[in-house]
Amino acid sequence: MEKNEKLVIVINGKGGVGKDTLCESITAEYKILNVSAITPIKEIAQEYGWQGEKDEKARRFLSELKRAFTNYNDLPTRYLLKQYQAFLDSDDRIMFVHIREGEEIRKFVEAVDGKCVTLLIYNDTMNQQVYGNESDDCVEQYEYDYKFDNSAPLKQSKEAFLTYIHEIWKKERTRFT
Repeated sequence: MEKNEKLVIVINGKGGVGKDTLCESITAEYKILNVSAITPIKEIAQEYGWQGEKDEKARRFLSELKRAFTNYNDLPTRYLLKQYQAFLDSDDRIMFVHIREGEEIRKFVEAVDGKCVTLLIYNDTMNQQVYGNESDDCVEQYEYDYKFDNSAPLKQSKEAFLTYIHEIWKKERTRFT
């Protein structure tokens, strides 16, 4: 990757498939920014009693709260676009943007004029999981540019993910110039 080149990846997958672990696994090779559309919603929820739990009730609560803010003032997308602008001005090379809902992914992709790729992370075990909320349960209802199977043992998955990111970069570099 050239010094001034950057890659933006909208990343998605059901809860527990290892998205954050994979993103963090490439930090030895790339300086990254890892952001999520749910971050401002979690901050609001924590102010009023959410303790960080990830059970079905809490996941549904966060999903519904996010939908309310999306409908009211589009807070999640506004937050992501602010982070995107900061990324462009930084020395970070890869930005991972975590977004669950297909319509919100489309909105972000359009807002950045398509200067990103979309990536679904999946594994055999978690793809069977039902969370009882639209944000988690409908992640596969979007047509992603890329998909990565995170079913292998951790060390093997991390190595394969780094190789996959290299391949995406080589293929997509013209999209960002």
